[in-house]
Formats: sequence, C-alpha cells, structure tokens
Amino acid sequence: MYNPIFPCLWFDGKAKTAATFYCSVFRQSKIISENPMVVIFGLNGTKFMALNGGPEYRFSPANSYVVTCDTQEEIDYYWEKLGVGGNYSKCGWLTDQFGVSWQIVPSILGELMNNPEKAPRVMYAFMQMTKFDIEQLLKA
Repeated sequence: MYNPIFPCLWFDGKAKTAATFYCSVFRQSKIISENPMVVIFGLNGTKFMALNGGPEYRFSPANSYVVTCDTQEEIDYYWEKLGVGGNYSKCGWLTDQFGVSWQIVPSILGELMNNPEKAPRVMYAFMQMTKFDIEQLLKA
C-alpha cells in the first residue's frame, strides 16, 4: 500500500499568507485547496500543508528544507526571495519571515565533498560563507 507523506507547517494564523508567499518564490507551484484552517499547496512537485494551528508551537532549524541549485543565479534567487524579512546564517542556511529554515545549496556540493583530496578545502571554504559561492567552492 502506498501512503503519501508530506510536511505540515504549523502557523499562527498565517497559513494562507505563507503558502501564497512560497508559491510566489517557487516557479512551479500552486495552491491546491484551502479552507480557514488548512491550505494545501505544491512547490516544485512537493506537496505541503499549512495549518493555522495557533501560537503554541514555533519552527526551529531542527527541521529545514533544502533547495539544491545548479547555478549561482539560482542560489542568489532563492537566497534573496526566501530571506526577505528573515535572517541569514552560515553555510547556506536562512530563516524566512515565518521562521521556517531553508538550506540553499549548490547541487555540486555532494560531488565536491566526496572527493577526498578536495573535501577538506571545500569544507573550510563553505564554513566561511553565508550564501554559497559556487566559483569559490570550485577553486578550493
């Protein structure tokens, strides 16, 4: 039996606002359904639920969403769009205006980290970065 699994994001009355914001950032996205309590939406083929659950719970970096990017332009785009009104952290992490944590990472990072000769230099390079810089990682 196949049972779909998808994340539920708990908001304090801002489920529709958050879902609309995320759909404006991700190019292949849409609101699937909504009612006053729940908004179901899709981002680049991944289904999400936004719940107006109240003030009891908050987001933390213990749960984050990874956006892999093939180009520096994509990294710059998601970094700027998702970071509006939020906070930027080290190593490609940011927290958006709703408190949701995102990792904006280059798709080539895994390959670079799997190269035993290059991995320590790459790691050192990205530990110094806030937003990832693909050119600097390749030079490391």
